[in-house]
Amino acid sequence: MKPRNFVPKGAASFHIEHDGPAKEIYFLLLPKLTMLAFSAAVEPLRIANQVTNRELYKWFLISEDGHPVLCSNGVQITPDSALCELPRASRVFVCSGIEPNESASPKILSWINRQKAFGCKLGGICTGAFTLAKVGALTGKRFTLHWENHPAFTEHFDELKPSANLYEIDKDLMTCGGGNAATDMMLDMIESDFGNDLAVVVSDMCIHSRSNNRKTLQKSAFSVALGSRNQYLINAMQIMHDNLEDPLDISEIAEIVQISRRQLERLFQKYVEVSPVQFYIELRVARAYALLSETEMTVAEIAAATGFGSATQLTARFKKRYGASPTSFRRGWSDKN
Repeated sequence: MKPRNFVPKGAASFHIEHDGPAKEIYFLLLPKLTMLAFSAAVEPLRIANQVTNRELYKWFLISEDGHPVLCSNGVQITPDSALCELPRASRVFVCSGIEPNESASPKILSWINRQKAFGCKLGGICTGAFTLAKVGALTGKRFTLHWENHPAFTEHFDELKPSANLYEIDKDLMTCGGGNAATDMMLDMIESDFGNDLAVVVSDMCIHSRSNNRKTLQKSAFSVALGSRNQYLINAMQIMHDNLEDPLDISEIAEIVQISRRQLERLFQKYVEVSPVQFYIELRVARAYALLSETEMTVAEIAAATGFGSATQLTARFKKRYGASPTSFRRGWSDKN
């Protein structure tokens, strides 16, 4: 890696007693990574160095071949090097984004396995968990990834269950859901390495309202999203969300939440302006959309996974919602790539 200055000048300052070596962080950039999540992870490291005027962290960017990597927004990032052997005490974060199941080549997977065997600590940013799952790094661990990619992930790795939290730290494994959750994860690391006071200063410099709790959910609760505090409605929505593959009858859902079907229908009309049946179908079609986008499952398999009786039923609902059949939709994505 080329030597460079990791301590930029800044107006704010915070004194810290530290004479040890800098902690080395490596970011493995995969094709179509999410730029927001990547930058949200890097900036807290830069700010920690800047406000303390000390080299607390060094960070380096790696790609498979050392060539620039295209982010999901079309911006290119130039890495410091191609795949290389890393120091034992370092940490490497897999930075991924869209189409995460196809972004890591066999060469990359072999490299991650080798670094893991040599004692490197692993992490995943946004959808990096896909790659970490392929090398067996998530087995028996708490982990997470962006909520949008949970359906595809669980279809590919049915023995692994991601959490819905902003980020997770399980011993040496660190993962986050992407976006600003990467900042929260790195603030947690900074606090662990150098204390809460520095983490607070870095958070303020980021103008970031820190969650202070990795168990904060990535998605706002239904009650917040709908501007409603009606627990019957919230519970009914959660039951639907948890039963997409084998849909329940609306009367059965009403019985579980302990109100009449008519009452439940009135709640949906009042707050969502659709019937419970329509809302339930929309949830299932949205899940089908995710599986079409991020898995190689057939339309018939996706129909079964989303509670439709046949590919024909799914096709009719999908075309009504998205204006194209599942097959045409998937072909359209293939043509763009």
